[in-house]
Amino acid sequence: MSVGETVGSLVAAQAAARGTANYFTSAETGATLTFGELAASARRVAALLAREGCGPGTHVSLVMPNGLATVRLLLGAMAGGCCVNPVNLLSSPEQMRYVLDHCDSRVVFASPEWAPRLRELAAGIARGLRVVEVDPEAASLPGEREEDSAAALPAVAPEALALLMYTSGTTGKPKGVMLSHANLAANARAISAEHALGPGDRVAAVLPLYHINAFAVTMLAPLAHGGSLVMPAKFSAARFWPLVTGSGCTWINVVPTIVSYLLEGEAPPREALARVRFCRSASAALPPEHHLAFERKFGIGIIETMGLTETVAPAFSNPLEPSRRKVGSVGRASGCEARVVDEHGNGLPDGTPGEILIRGPQVTAGYYKNADATAAAFFPGGWLRTGDIGRRDADGFFFITGRIKELIIKGGENIAPREIDEVLLRHPAVLDAAAVGVPDRHYGQEIAACVVRREGADCTEAELRDFCLGHLGRYKTPKAIHFVQELPRGPSGKVQRLKLLDILPSPA
Repeated sequence: MSVGETVGSLVAAQAAARGTANYFTSAETGATLTFGELAASARRVAALLAREGCGPGTHVSLVMPNGLATVRLLLGAMAGGCCVNPVNLLSSPEQMRYVLDHCDSRVVFASPEWAPRLRELAAGIARGLRVVEVDPEAASLPGEREEDSAAALPAVAPEALALLMYTSGTTGKPKGVMLSHANLAANARAISAEHALGPGDRVAAVLPLYHINAFAVTMLAPLAHGGSLVMPAKFSAARFWPLVTGSGCTWINVVPTIVSYLLEGEAPPREALARVRFCRSASAALPPEHHLAFERKFGIGIIETMGLTETVAPAFSNPLEPSRRKVGSVGRASGCEARVVDEHGNGLPDGTPGEILIRGPQVTAGYYKNADATAAAFFPGGWLRTGDIGRRDADGFFFITGRIKELIIKGGENIAPREIDEVLLRHPAVLDAAAVGVPDRHYGQEIAACVVRREGADCTEAELRDFCLGHLGRYKTPKAIHFVQELPRGPSGKVQRLKLLDILPSPA
C-alpha cells in the first residue's frame, strides 16, 4: 500500500488511470457510474455537504438501503473529509435513536420510507439533526450542482476518521467502531492482493452497505484494483444467479446465510457460471457441510474468510489456489498479524485453543466516546482482542470454535457451541441450527439447541438427540431441542446466539 492513501486518493487514482471504465452498475435501474464520473460525483457531494455545514471532520449519517445515491453519498462524503455513519436498517427504534444521538452527526440522509420515522427520532436529539430525504436510486441528490464537478476537494489526512460503524452487539448499547482512511485503504489493498483481483473483475454486491463486509469488500476494494460491482437493492435468492450471470460477474461475496438459501434453490447450467472464479464467504463461520454442498452443486470454489468491523472486515483468508484451502478454517492472517493467547495474553502453541488476537494497519484505534471499551479491547502492543476462541495449525491456518461470551461451560468443561451446530446440520432434515448454554442447577449450564427443519422434512427431538449422541457423546448432546421458524441473525448473517435464550425454554 502506498503511504498516505485515503478514500479520495483511491478514487482519484482510478479516475486518472481508467476514467472511462465502469465502476458501478445498479441492478434495479441499469444506471452506471464510471471512475471518472465517480470522481466528479465525489466533488459535487462534498460541495453539497459543505453547504449543509458538513465540512472535513464532521459526521454524516445514512439510513438508506443499497443504491446509486447511497454509494455516491458514502464515497463523496469520505472524499470530502466527512466521517460517514451508515446506520443498520435492522436496528430497533431505540438502538437507531441511540446511534444517531451518540455519533454526533449533523445531517442524516434517509430513504423515503425512513424519513418520517427519522424526523420523529431527530426531534428528541438535543443538538438538532437535519433529515434529508433521498431516493436510493436517484440520479441526482437534492441541492446537487453540476458546476461543482470541477471543485477542489479539501486535503484529508490518512489518519482522519472516515467511517463510524456501530457494532450490532447482543448485549448493551452498540459501540461505534472508529476507522480511518488509512485503515480502509489498507484493507482495500489487502483484499485485492489476497484474491488477485484486477480491472477485469466484477463482484455481485448483494450485501447491505451498512455492514462492514459490503462496505469494505464490494464498495471499497474495487477502488484499489480497478474492478467493478453490480448492486441490487437487497439480496434475493430467486434473482441472485440471473444477476451474477447476466452481469458478467467474476466473483461473488456472500455470508453463510446466503449459502444456505442458495443451496435450497436450483443451480444454473455450469456453462452459465463459467466466468465466476470463486465465491467468497465471510462474516460468520461457514459450516463445512454447507461449504462442500455448495461446491458440489454449483461447481464454484469457496474461499472462506473472517474479520470484524474492528478490522475493516477481512483479517483472515484461505488461499486463492483451491488445493491449498482448508475446509472449516477461516484461513491465514491476511494483511495483518494474528496469534492465539491465553487469558493473560501469553502466546499458545499451535493446536492449543485460546483467544485470537489481531494487529495490523486495518485495526481500529478504538470505540467512539468509549475509553473503557477501547481499553478492554486491546492487549499491550496494539493487539486487538477478537473475543473469538480458536486455534492455529502448523501451516498457519486458523480455526474458530466459538466466542468467549458464548462458550457453554458445563460442569466446568468448556464446550464450543459451533461443534454442536455442525453435527445437527449434518442431519438431512435440518436446514439451520444453533446451540446455546442455558442455566442448570447441577452443571451450571446445560446445552440446548434451536433447529429449523427443511421444508417438507420431518424429524423429532428424540431423533435429533439420538443423532447427536452418535456423533458427540452424551456430555455434549443437547438436553433440549426446540424447533423454530428461523434463527435470530444480525445483518452479517451471524447467529445472535444469546438471543436464543429469549425463545428457548430452559431444560427442566
